[in-house]
Amino acid sequence: MPSPALRPRPELADILRAHGQAYRARHPVSPEQAKVMTSLVQCRTAALGGHVDSCDGCGFVRISYNSCRDRHCPKCQASERAAWVDARLERLLPVEYFHVVFTLPEQLQPLILKNRRALYTLLFRSATETLLELAADPKRLGAQIGITAVLHTWGQNPRFHPHLHCVVTGGGLSPDGRRWVPTREGYLLPVPVLSSLFRGKFLAKLKRLYQSGQLTLTGSVTQLVQPRAFQQLLDRLYRKKWVVYAKPPFGGAEQVYRYLGRYTHRVAISNSRLISMSGDRVHFHYKDYADDQKIKQMTVSADEFLRRFLLHVLPKGFVRIRHYGLLASPNVKTKLKRCLWLLGPADVVRTEAERLRRDPFRDWIENVLTRCPRCGGHLTTTSFDRGSAPIAGTVACVISRPVPAILDSS
Repeated sequence: MPSPALRPRPELADILRAHGQAYRARHPVSPEQAKVMTSLVQCRTAALGGHVDSCDGCGFVRISYNSCRDRHCPKCQASERAAWVDARLERLLPVEYFHVVFTLPEQLQPLILKNRRALYTLLFRSATETLLELAADPKRLGAQIGITAVLHTWGQNPRFHPHLHCVVTGGGLSPDGRRWVPTREGYLLPVPVLSSLFRGKFLAKLKRLYQSGQLTLTGSVTQLVQPRAFQQLLDRLYRKKWVVYAKPPFGGAEQVYRYLGRYTHRVAISNSRLISMSGDRVHFHYKDYADDQKIKQMTVSADEFLRRFLLHVLPKGFVRIRHYGLLASPNVKTKLKRCLWLLGPADVVRTEAERLRRDPFRDWIENVLTRCPRCGGHLTTTSFDRGSAPIAGTVACVISRPVPAILDSS
C-alpha cells in the first residue's frame, strides 16, 4: 500500500462515491442536491458516454469520457468560463472598475436556507438597486452605471455565507445620453451610505414577502409565523450594521477579466483544495481571513463535509451571474454602445480582447486533443453512448481530459 504522502489527492467525486450513499441514507436530500450528487459521481466516467479519438496513421486509440457539465462540479467550469468571458469582451469599457461586496447578516441564514430562491433574488435586487440609485443621484455621480453581480453562498470553510460580488463601471452615462460621467479616481460611492440603504431596501422587501405569505416558515424558523417574533427579528436587523465593503478598484481591462474569468465560475470547494480522505475524515486547505489570509488546514467528518457542500446547491434554474444598468441585456446595443462611442478609441480593450481570445483552453483543444501524441497526425473522433462499450477488442489509452492547470477552478 502506498504511503499517505504518495497517495493521489482525492476529488470531490471520490468523496461522494465513498460516502454519498450513506449520507443520503441518514439525511434528507432535496431533488436538486440529489441530482448534483449523481452528476458529479458520473462525471468523466463511462456512465455519461464519451468519445474515441483514433489516428489513421499509426493506429493510436484514446478513449475519453464526457463531462457532466453541472455548474456545481469543480471539473466542468473551464469551458463554460471561457465561453462566458468571450461573450463579455465586447462589453468591456476602457475605464476603471470597482468591486463591491454585499453580505447578509448571520441572523438571516436560517430563513434564507428555507427560502433560497426568494431571498437570493432579494439580495440581487436590493444590492443592485442600491448601487444604481446612489449612482443616479445628482449629488453623487448623476449617471447610470453598469453592474455585473455574482452570487456566492460560501466562505472558505465552506460554511453557509451568502454574499454578492458586484463589478461596477467607474462612471456612467448621463441622463441625456450625451456624456460619459467618470467617477473620481479610486472612489465610487460612500460605503456607509451603501450599507444603510442596502439594509433598508432588503428589510422592506423582506417584510412585504412576509405580509403576502410568500415565505416558508417551517423547521428552525417556525417561530417567525408569529408577527411579533418576525417584527423582533426585523428590529434586531435594523439595529445591526450590515457589512458592505469596497475592495481596491481594478487597475484596468486585464484585471477585470482575470477576475471575471477565474472568479465568476467558482464552486464551493475546488479539487485543488482537497488534501486527503482517511476513513470518514476529509482534510482540506482554507484561507483564514481573520488571520492575515494565512493558508490553514481543516479536518471534518465526511458527513459534515458533504453537508457543507450541499448547502451551496442552487435552486433549479437559478441564475447566479446577472447584469444591470448599462450591462443589462436591453441596454447593451443602445446605451452601452453609446458609451463605447463616447469613450473613443480603446487600444487597451482591443489588445486585451485579442489576448483573451487566445486563451489556454482553446490552445489546448486545438494543439493537444486534435493531434496524435504518438505521431503528430490528425485524430478522428467518434462518440459512444452512455453505458455502452466504447470500442471492442482494442487496447486503448483511457483518459478523462484533465483541464490545464491554468484553468483550475480554485
